[in-house]
Amino acid sequence: MEIGEGGGSRHGEEERRGDEEEQEKENEEDVAVEEEEEEEEEGDDEEYAIEFDEETNPLDFIEEAADGVELYQQFERLEYEALAERKRKALQDRIDRGEPSKKPRRDEFLGATMEEINEMMNFGMRRRNRSRAPKKRGRKKGSRNKFTHEVSRKIGDATLHYASGDYEEAIPLLEEVVLLAPNLPDAYHLLGLIYEAMGDRMKAINFHILAAYLSPKDPSLWKKLVSWSIEQKNSGQLMYCLKKAITADPNDVGLKFDIALLQFEMGEYKKAAESYEQILEIYPANIEARKMASKMYRKCGLPDRAISLLEDHVNLPNSKVDLNVVDLLVSLYMDKNAHNEALRHIENARLALGFEKLPASLNTKAIICHAHLGEMEPAEVFFQDIQMENSPAKGDWILEVADSFASLGQYDYAVKLYSTLEEIVGDKNGKLYLKVAQCYISMKESGKAIPFFYKALSKMEDDIAIRLTLASVLVEEGKEDETIILLSPPKSSDIAQSKPWWLNGKIKLQLAKVYRDKGMLEAFADTIFPSLRETLIIESMNQKVRPAKKLPKTVLFERAKLLGEQQPQNIFHGFKPIGTTAELAKAARAKKLLQKKASLRAERKAAAIAAGLEWQSEDSEDETPRKEIQEPPLPGLLMNMEGHQLILDLCKALASLKRYREELEIINRTLKVANNALSEEKKEELRSLGAQIAYSTGDPKHGYNYVRHIVQQHPYSNAAWNCFYKVVSRVENRFSGKFLNRMKAAWRDCVPPIVISGHHFTAISQHQAATRDYLEAYKLQPDNPLINLCVGISLINLALGFRLQNKHQCVVQGFAFLYNYLRICDNSQEALYNVARAYHQVGLVTLAAAYYEKVLAIKEEDHPIPKLPYEGSSTREKDLRPGYSNLHREAAYNLHLIYKKSGATDLARQVLKNYCTV
Repeated sequence: MEIGEGGGSRHGEEERRGDEEEQEKENEEDVAVEEEEEEEEEGDDEEYAIEFDEETNPLDFIEEAADGVELYQQFERLEYEALAERKRKALQDRIDRGEPSKKPRRDEFLGATMEEINEMMNFGMRRRNRSRAPKKRGRKKGSRNKFTHEVSRKIGDATLHYASGDYEEAIPLLEEVVLLAPNLPDAYHLLGLIYEAMGDRMKAINFHILAAYLSPKDPSLWKKLVSWSIEQKNSGQLMYCLKKAITADPNDVGLKFDIALLQFEMGEYKKAAESYEQILEIYPANIEARKMASKMYRKCGLPDRAISLLEDHVNLPNSKVDLNVVDLLVSLYMDKNAHNEALRHIENARLALGFEKLPASLNTKAIICHAHLGEMEPAEVFFQDIQMENSPAKGDWILEVADSFASLGQYDYAVKLYSTLEEIVGDKNGKLYLKVAQCYISMKESGKAIPFFYKALSKMEDDIAIRLTLASVLVEEGKEDETIILLSPPKSSDIAQSKPWWLNGKIKLQLAKVYRDKGMLEAFADTIFPSLRETLIIESMNQKVRPAKKLPKTVLFERAKLLGEQQPQNIFHGFKPIGTTAELAKAARAKKLLQKKASLRAERKAAAIAAGLEWQSEDSEDETPRKEIQEPPLPGLLMNMEGHQLILDLCKALASLKRYREELEIINRTLKVANNALSEEKKEELRSLGAQIAYSTGDPKHGYNYVRHIVQQHPYSNAAWNCFYKVVSRVENRFSGKFLNRMKAAWRDCVPPIVISGHHFTAISQHQAATRDYLEAYKLQPDNPLINLCVGISLINLALGFRLQNKHQCVVQGFAFLYNYLRICDNSQEALYNVARAYHQVGLVTLAAAYYEKVLAIKEEDHPIPKLPYEGSSTREKDLRPGYSNLHREAAYNLHLIYKKSGATDLARQVLKNYCTV
């Protein structure tokens, strides 16, 4: 019984012990699985290995990749599903055995946020690291999957076939291995080697990518892919493979140099500098990496960081002096204007070298630093030492020092060095002559600069800037004739020259200014008019060019090329393209627009086919040529005051030369094109010139609008209204009473438009309407002699008509206004003549003869003829004979008519003989 009990207890104890051992094994497996998951989660750059299902044929991926199918995300999905399936199987086994499932960690559920849960559910995304208690990393021995003897045997046979060159025998064996163990990287690696030997590079690359992806810590595979990516010129894939290779072998300096060079070519100087610094962390004594890091920091605008890197090396105890490092460090200090620090490092290098002489490049920098500090004594030593130097870079050093002296205002030293350099290397392109001339200009010695400008111009004949500068210097020296020769076309011009310098707009502008200053108006107009006219035409056309609302397809395709860098036969797609953020954004928008256009085109095509219509391609609508902004001969002329004054001077010159049509064209185009740029004063002056054209030409209709504008701006100016009336009186079928009615309505107290309206009605024999306007003006200015004269004449003309019944009363009223006019004018000769002429008109010849005789009895002095505001002291009065203001001839002629009609022929003849004989 005891034995039975004891046996039973021992049996139970053995079962319990066996269960504990089994549970311990399961716990160890769980810990191994957990540690495996932790190792995968904690690596920032590590990724899951691909695990294929039994029903999945990995070889299909290679075939589908040849058709351009993007499979990168499929690998991520398979990886996620494989991991999930493994956990589901382990959980189902525990459930089948009736064991409790593994208790979930508290921080897996209780501490998880929605964002973390979403990250776990989305395949291809790394799970966020969670803070855990420190555990032993890595797998326990024996936890990795072991492959069967059959897989190992097939791989061995395939390797032997590959070694003997029997590729056709090895490929089926490896395909069977892939089906049996799809997660084994050795099979893919061997397939890649076989296809590489067979010359099928694309399949070889794809199999190597699979092998590298399944064994991400194998650096040899990634390095091989790096070299192949360089051959393919696939920068996106190259960057990806370089990062993976560096992750697999962080101590490989060559890879870091490669990625730094790629970042430099991309323009990411700061990242390149950081890559070089990573090299320095491994090998601090690598001088080349240190210098390149400093140069990269210098390029990205971080000179302090660059100086710090070099200082760390220079300040090392017992470090050998590297003159290249010192030279770069001195250059960085000079960029920061820290010339004292630069000199300190140069002196330290001199002391470290002992009796050995410093290189000329450092001596050159030392001279420049001394010059910046105001110490010019070392410059004399430099002049002596540089003569003895035989280095091929001797000319570059002299030029660098001379340019520094010129920038500091030490022009004497600079000229001396430029002359020395000319003796050593000569001046093949004329740049040294130009630098010497500019130094003399800065020293206010223009006379000495002129010969050097001519020497530079002999080397660079087509250089517009040098020719213009020399022309300005010649004008300052008072050599206008020499300037004209310099800027005028050569007598034997080369017609075959595509763009001769004398046709440049700036040259013509400078030459025109010289002609203008010398008073050569015709040469001035002939020189500048064609260029100015073409400029106005082009500017007018440019204003009509609207910015493109949509980009053409050619531009979109060009931008989208950046995203299409990946090769379609590659198994991996989706690498980040190489480019700046702005370029990538433009490329993404362009690709989206192209896809949208393609979908719209497909919909339209389907709709057309469904409607039974013939489909026509719409590709041509995006490629229609659009107008582009052209460059005028005189760019920017309409945007500055000097250009506006030049236009006014040209218009005045054309007016003096009576070239009114050309003047009017310039005025019209200027006011249309540069209306917003011109000041109101310049606009008024141009419109006044247009009004002057209308007043001076025989066909004034082209300037009529300018005259109207002038009276609108100056409604109370008698001179403006005089110009308006003189122009209007010579325009046929153009005069409109509507404008005068608007002016009378706008300015009711303005007399000139009322009087001109009356003149218009008088000219068309509508005397009643004319009398109405004159009487309205009389109410405003009753003492105006002109208005009284006009009212009187209009009433007399009205009385001479056939429709008026009380004619005598109208005549008396008319003469009443005329006598009022005579009183206001104080019985002047002109007033007496007008009264006599009125009596003569109504047939009262006795009274008319008496007033004509009064006119003959008065001697009138000459009075100046009124001028318009824009008219200066013209020679019109000099052409008039003396006595042009006297009315004796007119009065004598009318009086002789009265005598002749009354029968007094002798008296009439005597009057003509006394007053009308030349």
